[in-house]
Amino acid sequence: MDAELAELADAAGVATEYRDDLDRPVAVDPEVVVAVLAGLGLDAANPRAVRAARAELAHRQAAPVPATLTVPAGTAYPVPPGTLTAADGSRWRIGDALPASLPPGWYSLRYTGGESTVLVAPGALAPVPPCWGLAVQPYALHSARSWAIGEYADLRELVAASRAQLCADVLVAGPLCAPRLGPPVEPSPYSPASRRYANPLYLRIDELPEYAAADGPTRRQVDALRPAATPLIDHDAVWAAKQAALSLLWRHRLPTAPPDPALVQYATWCALAERYGADWRRWPSELRRPDSPAVRRAAAGLADRVGFHAWVQRRCADQLAAVDATAGAMAVGVLHDLPVGVDPAGADAWALQDVLAGGVSVGAPPDAFTAAGQDWGFPPWRPDRLAEVGYRPYRQMLDALLAHGGGLRVDHVAGLFRLWWIPRGGSPADGTYVRYDAAAMLGALTLAAYRANAVVVGEDLGTVEPAVTAALAQRGMLGCEVLWFARDDDGRPLPPEAWPERAMASISTHDLPTAAGFLTGEAVRVRERLGLLADPAAARHAADAERTTLLAHLTRRGLLAPGADLDDAILAMHTLLHRTPCRIKVVAPADVLGELRAPNLPGTTDRYPNWRIPLPATVTELVGDLRLRRVAALLRPATTAPLPDDPAGADARPAPAMPAPDAVPDNRTRED
Repeated sequence: MDAELAELADAAGVATEYRDDLDRPVAVDPEVVVAVLAGLGLDAANPRAVRAARAELAHRQAAPVPATLTVPAGTAYPVPPGTLTAADGSRWRIGDALPASLPPGWYSLRYTGGESTVLVAPGALAPVPPCWGLAVQPYALHSARSWAIGEYADLRELVAASRAQLCADVLVAGPLCAPRLGPPVEPSPYSPASRRYANPLYLRIDELPEYAAADGPTRRQVDALRPAATPLIDHDAVWAAKQAALSLLWRHRLPTAPPDPALVQYATWCALAERYGADWRRWPSELRRPDSPAVRRAAAGLADRVGFHAWVQRRCADQLAAVDATAGAMAVGVLHDLPVGVDPAGADAWALQDVLAGGVSVGAPPDAFTAAGQDWGFPPWRPDRLAEVGYRPYRQMLDALLAHGGGLRVDHVAGLFRLWWIPRGGSPADGTYVRYDAAAMLGALTLAAYRANAVVVGEDLGTVEPAVTAALAQRGMLGCEVLWFARDDDGRPLPPEAWPERAMASISTHDLPTAAGFLTGEAVRVRERLGLLADPAAARHAADAERTTLLAHLTRRGLLAPGADLDDAILAMHTLLHRTPCRIKVVAPADVLGELRAPNLPGTTDRYPNWRIPLPATVTELVGDLRLRRVAALLRPATTAPLPDDPAGADARPAPAMPAPDAVPDNRTRED
C-alpha cells in the first residue's frame, strides 16, 4: 500500500492490516481503505487528494485540546487558560489545568482560539451484587390480557412474580426500542428505527388512561379490535389492531406536557413515514433532511399525526416507568438491551445522518463461525463527528435507555473500541476496522450508568481483544460468558470454577440454540432443512461429538446421572451455572420449558420465524412451572429466603426422554 495512504489511514483510525480470529495478519485492500476514508469525509482517490486530506486532518488534530477531551475524575489535566462551564451553567476560570476536584460530568471549555467538550469520567461503578434472574425477549411473553404479543404489562407482571415467587433480582429484557412500523413492521428488535424511543406494539391498550376515560361504545370498539393469538407472532396484524385502537383513544386524549424537540422530530418522522413510506431515503428529496423548511411545512400539515405519535411515545414511557417501579424491589432490576446499530431507513438514521457514516455499513470479518463474514446493514457512528458534537447523540441515547431500568446490556461492546466498516456494494470480506475513542465511548457510558446507579454488561463474546474485557473490568462493568462458548485453550468445556467472576453467565443467547435444541439435535436439523450447512454429515458428526463431550463433562462433575432425561440435563446445565463465580446468572425461559426453536437463526430471513416465536407458556404458567422453580431454588443466593410454597396446580409437564451420553444414536445431531 502507498505509504502516504497508509499514513492517512492510520491518522484517521482506519486499519490497513488486522489480525483475524486465528491471529493471522490480513492486509486490507487499498481500495477498501479509500472507500472507508470516504465514509469519514476524507477524499483519498488519488495522490493529490491523499496529500490534501492529510493536511486537512493534521489541521483538525493540531488544536491545543481535542474536540472532546476525556479526563478520569480526580485528575488534573493541562489545558490552555479559559472558561469552563458545567451542564448546570456554573462557570469558573481555568488557569493552566483542569482541577482534580471536578466532579464527574460534561463540561464546555472555551479558550483563546477554540472550544472543546470535556468529559470528566467517573471511576469504577458500584459493585454488582451476586444475583440471578430471567432473560426474555419481550415480544414472546403473553397473558390472558395481551393482544397477541408481549406487552409492557406482561413484563411488569413477570418482574413482580419472578421477584416475589422466585427471588429473582434481575430481568434481562431484549431491546424495547421503536421498530420501523412499515408496513411491514420490522420484527427484529436488533434493527430498530430508533434506539431513543420505545416500541408501541408493546402497549397494554386497556391500561391507558384514555381507555378508562373513554365512553362505553368507544371501549367496546377498542375491545373488538383485539387480534386473536396465532402460533407465530404477526407483528403487522398486532400493529394494525393497536394503531386502530390508539387512533380511537386519541380522540379522548388527556393533557400531557408539551413534547421536547427531539420527540417532535421523531414523531414527525413517523408521520412522514405514514405519508411517504417507511424508508426516508425514498422520500421526496426536500424531506430527506430533518432540518429542511420542507419538513417543517410538512409537519405543520400533518400536525395531528405528529401529535398522535408523540402521545403514543408518552404512553410507552408511562408503562415503562411502571415496569421500572415494580422492579424497584430487585437488587438490579430490568437490564435493557442496547442494539449495536439502527435501521438505515429508520428515524435515527434520518435524524442523526450528520453523525452517521453514509455509504458504509457495520458487520464482522470472515471467521470460523461465519466464513463469509457478516453485514448487519447498520450505518456506524462517525467517530470524528461524535467528537465534534461532544458525543451528544450518543449521550442522549444512553440516557433514554437508562431512564426506565436498572442497567444496560451492550450488544457487541467491542464496537465501542472499533467497528468493521463495509463499503456499500462490497461483501463483508471487503471491509476494515475503524477505531473509536474508547476512552470517550466508555467514559460516556460509565457516566450515564453512574448517574443512573445502573449496572452495565458488555456482550464480549466471539473474537474480542483482551483489552476490551480488561477495560470493562476496570470500570466495574461485567462481560458475558455462555455455556456453549466456555472452553479452555484445548477446546474442552471450562470447569465452572474457571469461569470469570466479572461476567453475566447464561446457557445460550438469542442467536444460539436453546438447551433443548442443542441436546436433541434439532438445532442442526433445522439448519440442514434450510440448506445452511455446506457439509451436513460433518455438521452432524461434530454436533454428536460436542453434545457427548458436554454431557460427559456434566456427568464427571456429578451433575448428571447416566440415562437422565431432557429435564435433568437442562437442570444439570443450570447447576453448572450455579457453581460458577459469575456475578449475574440468567435463565432463558425457553431453555427451561424445553423449547426447541431459537429466537433467531442467523443467515435466514423469511425461511425461519425469526423474532416471531412466542413462549409456550403464559407469564403465570411460566412462574409457576416446577422446572423453573427448581432452577430458581438452585440459583438464588444463599442469603435469600426459601422460595414460597409451590402454587397449587403448578405445571410439572414431563419432557421427552434423552439418550445417555454413551448411547447417542448415529443420527442424533446437535449444534456444531
